[in-house]
Amino acid sequence: MRPVAAADWSRIAALEAEVYGPVSLSEGRDALESRGRASPETCFVLEAGDRIAGYVLSLPYPPSRYPDLTRAEDKPFGSRNLHLHDLVVAEELRGRGLGGRLLRHLTAAAASRSYDRISLVSVGGTASFWAGHGYRPEPGVAPPVGYGEGAVYMYCPLPGRTSGGPPPGSRSDEEY
Repeated sequence: MRPVAAADWSRIAALEAEVYGPVSLSEGRDALESRGRASPETCFVLEAGDRIAGYVLSLPYPPSRYPDLTRAEDKPFGSRNLHLHDLVVAEELRGRGLGGRLLRHLTAAAASRSYDRISLVSVGGTASFWAGHGYRPEPGVAPPVGYGEGAVYMYCPLPGRTSGGPPPGSRSDEEY
């Protein structure tokens, strides 16, 4: 596990296209790089031998908001919410716990900084994976159609943080 380097972007873009291209969610290299530039200290690659086995891209984003998949980031947000925008493991290496390893590394990096929580948009039926790692739907937040059918905005407070959940008076997770 290491920070993303400039030479990694072509492989990151290729992995992203392999996973998200078939479901029309691929953003392209420029958008991916813009998200990496917004927060290089929370973007990592996982190496296996001499290749990139997976990556995670995350950036500060206001709670209940998410990147527009059709454009690159203009400027970074100052936020105590870290948005896990993308976590990908090469298809042939899935089922080995590498996604969980990337997530644990990201969580440790976020906890060592000033973040209160991590948010994400679950796509492609992955909500149960995220729920198994402590993420839950945020009441009242519905991602746009561009994220695909069944997309769910989810969040997880970081260990030891008292804030980061839905605002008082919002509907409970059990209602979803």
